[in-house]
Amino acid sequence: MDEQHIRNAIDRHWAASASGDQDAEHAIYHDDAVCEYPQSGEVIRGRHNLQALRSHHPGKPSGFDIRRIAGSGNLWVTEYVISYEGKRVHTVSIMEFMGEKVAHETQYFADAFDAPAWRAQWVDRERENDSSDAER
Repeated sequence: MDEQHIRNAIDRHWAASASGDQDAEHAIYHDDAVCEYPQSGEVIRGRHNLQALRSHHPGKPSGFDIRRIAGSGNLWVTEYVISYEGKRVHTVSIMEFMGEKVAHETQYFADAFDAPAWRAQWVDRERENDSSDAER
């Protein structure tokens, strides 16, 4: 599959995710796809399990903001912000394609944090943040 077809499939995937169309969202995955959430240590095996897990999420996403999609060949990365019950979660999805479908995906989820005052002289602020104070 050429890169434009993969990019179109990814665009359809995220549009379906944003609209809540579970069948279209999961059409991108091989039946035996594996999805990993490294921060929780979870591994979801199989498209059916992945779709079931996402369709039973108690806090259905209320919005997706795709920041960028980049990739080539069989490796594609999407950086986006997903909103759950008014909370914005910064997310990175790394998709590995085998042919026309995703065989493996790794997703990283990061909560926003307040920027510490000590580094203010070196940075620009894009937004205000209401999360807890963190020294990152």
